[in-house]
Amino acid sequence: MSFSLTNFDQRIQAALDYLKTELKKLRTGRATVSLLDDVTIDAYGGKMKLQEVASLSAPDATLLVIQPWDKNLLEAIEKGIQSAGVNLHPIVDGDIVRIAVPSLTEDNRKELVKRLHQMAEAGRVNVRTLRNDTKKQIEQQKGGDGVSEDDIEAETAELEKKVQKSLEVIDILVKQKEQELLTL
Repeated sequence: MSFSLTNFDQRIQAALDYLKTELKKLRTGRATVSLLDDVTIDAYGGKMKLQEVASLSAPDATLLVIQPWDKNLLEAIEKGIQSAGVNLHPIVDGDIVRIAVPSLTEDNRKELVKRLHQMAEAGRVNVRTLRNDTKKQIEQQKGGDGVSEDDIEAETAELEKKVQKSLEVIDILVKQKEQELLTL
């Protein structure tokens, strides 16, 4: 075999890591600091991630607490959370910001499950696109020096095994997240 699937493996792993990151952002009704991963605030003349200017904690399942290192950023943090589209409502309480995370209604849970399946399908499409690109590269070797039809078939079969494994990983991630979303 002359074709290496290392690049494919790296690209698939990157796609799976991206999907895992996106799935973490789906709110499950429990307070986790990962809900605030995408929040940026205007601080010190530029955009900064919330984690860069404050300590974040979830003391219980329904509360997030943000303690900025610079108390002058309280208003910027509040505005950043409100404009981030995370559907959370911060309350400035002295030197900290509190966010009560409401429990999800049944309709919200169903909507989140729909979004979950949309994200999963996007992940599957990404895997299939990577497969098609790699398969074309394998087939371009046809007629090359030292490359037989058997080599191309073996490489294609190995590629398909890796694709199936990746799709199974996506299915497992979706089942876990769906169970998490639907659990009261």
